[in-house]
Amino acid sequence: MKIDKKEVLKALETITVPGEGQNMVESGAVKNIQIFGDEVEIDITITNPSLQARKKTEVEILKIIHQQVYEKAKIKVNIKVDTPIKPKTNEIKGKPIAGIQNIIAIASGKGGVGKSTVTANLAVTLAKMGFKVGLLDADIYGPSMPIMFDVAHEKPLAVNVEGKSKMKPIDSYGVKLLSIGFFTQPDQAVIWRGPMASKALNQMIFDAHWGELDFMLIDLPPGTGDIHLSIMQALPVSGAVIVSTPQEVALADARKGVAMFQQEAINVPVLGIVENMAYFTPEELPNNKYYIFGKEGAKHLAEDLKVPFLGEIPLVQSIREAGDIGRPAALQTATPIETAFDILTKNIVQEVVNRNEHLPPTEAIKITTMAGCSAVKKK
Repeated sequence: MKIDKKEVLKALETITVPGEGQNMVESGAVKNIQIFGDEVEIDITITNPSLQARKKTEVEILKIIHQQVYEKAKIKVNIKVDTPIKPKTNEIKGKPIAGIQNIIAIASGKGGVGKSTVTANLAVTLAKMGFKVGLLDADIYGPSMPIMFDVAHEKPLAVNVEGKSKMKPIDSYGVKLLSIGFFTQPDQAVIWRGPMASKALNQMIFDAHWGELDFMLIDLPPGTGDIHLSIMQALPVSGAVIVSTPQEVALADARKGVAMFQQEAINVPVLGIVENMAYFTPEELPNNKYYIFGKEGAKHLAEDLKVPFLGEIPLVQSIREAGDIGRPAALQTATPIETAFDILTKNIVQEVVNRNEHLPPTEAIKITTMAGCSAVKKK
């Protein structure tokens, strides 16, 4: 008996492809049919990789052709599995925190440029201006905020919020503060791999009762690495501020910091660059400026990269002393230091306003692994 190909196709239309919801012909699973007398060879492609799905498909094809076409047909079924690649996503899911209006990441390309000092003084200046401010010390391996805010011996308490136990941030100088430094001994080194550090950050972000905040500042570690990605994966960061000193060695790393946030896949707006330790003025020569690390290097970098220059902070001994005793220098009144931080803070606030007026909300990113390669994507 000669088997008709049209009859075979008609019979296959009665079989639904596993996981597709369509029959084999409609879905395109039937790739080829060859007929040689009473022999039928069929090539099928399915997306379900399980052995059970392949076996079920083969059995149904044999059964339906024997029933509707020719009961003595010799049938060979070639099944190919074509499974679409599904990216594996990291555990942390980026989501906004209720009550927090703006999240600003403070970063630096290299260590030692005064990023944490700038962050602490920016936080207290915002609080002095009447804003509600939170500060997350995300420098897991070198937390310094507990010392700078004179709360090194404090421990966050647990509070009940809508039936859930949450950490209550430490309040100092009107700033709500959380740091890994509250949970370790002063002489204890934090020796964690990336996933453990990310988990600790996740807890301080989402298991804390931050309440209503106008600004959350995040003091990032130096460089560009795993912690930075974890933060941007966990939170929709409104913008980033880059801190640098004027010398070429620091500027080269600051350039990389800007480039990280401006990557197409990350796309966190860079609010601008701060030049710290811009110049030194001795008390006995108040009109003199000595450019120890170079002159206006960060300002020129901002111009080159076409990002705002937010301001310069002088190299002043009292700024260091204030940080060491736990009272940020910007709390001093009627001083050049207070003026410098006031100007810097107002510029940052204005850039946040501009950013919110002209750009859509930032999305958190997600890390994916596909075909053995890592990638960074927008959610």
